Parts: sequence; structure tokens; C-alpha cells
Amino acid sequence: MRLAGALLLAGLGLALAVRAPATELTLRPAFGGAVLQGRVNVGGADELTGVWSGAGRARLLRCTPRCETVESIPVPGTLPLGENTPYRVVLAGEFRPGQKVRLTLRFRQAPLLNTEATPVRP
Repeated sequence: MRLAGALLLAGLGLALAVRAPATELTLRPAFGGAVLQGRVNVGGADELTGVWSGAGRARLLRCTPRCETVESIPVPGTLPLGENTPYRVVLAGEFRPGQKVRLTLRFRQAPLLNTEATPVRP
């Protein structure tokens, strides 16, 4: 009985860990701000509807071939972000290399995700 209970709890913890959003992010300096680079893992299909930092709300862009502001970015499970990806997140402000920048990401279905990104040298 104890073994079955332990296996049930382990399975539940694994299921929650798979669905919980996670990130691996850095900031690449750009004119007047920075572009978010890295990956956002949601675990299932969802949409990124907003990103905030201490400087305010970030712009969500679709860049195919020209960049346009969008209200949300589709996340098919893992969303790659960067200068050479179809979707970009751009933050306004000045960021120093090594500085820890707190970010809050909002999804349509998943819970809010609080994370950090570190600016890198250009």
C-alpha cells in the first residue's frame, strides 16, 4: 500500500513538472533596449500573451519578413526566441551585462511564470 502511494505521488509530481512552464533566457542588446533570447517550454500548446520587466511591458513581435506587433505568440510546447526567429520579445530600457532582469511571462492557459534573464555582451 505504501509503495502504491509513493508511486502515485511520484507520478503526480512528474506530471506537474512536465506541465510547468520553464525558461532558459538571456537578453541581447538592441537599439533602445534588448531582445529576449533562449527558449520557453510550456509542455503543451499555449500562447504567450504578455511579458513584463521592471521597465514595463515588452513588445511581442512577429517578424516574417517585416516585424509587426502582435497580441500573442503561439507556443507549440517549446518557443525559441531570438534575433533570427519568426517571433521576438523586445524590452525597452538600458541593461548592463551580468545584471539580473526579473521577468513575468503570462500565458493564455498556463500559470504566470516569474523568471530571470541576464544581458550578454553584444
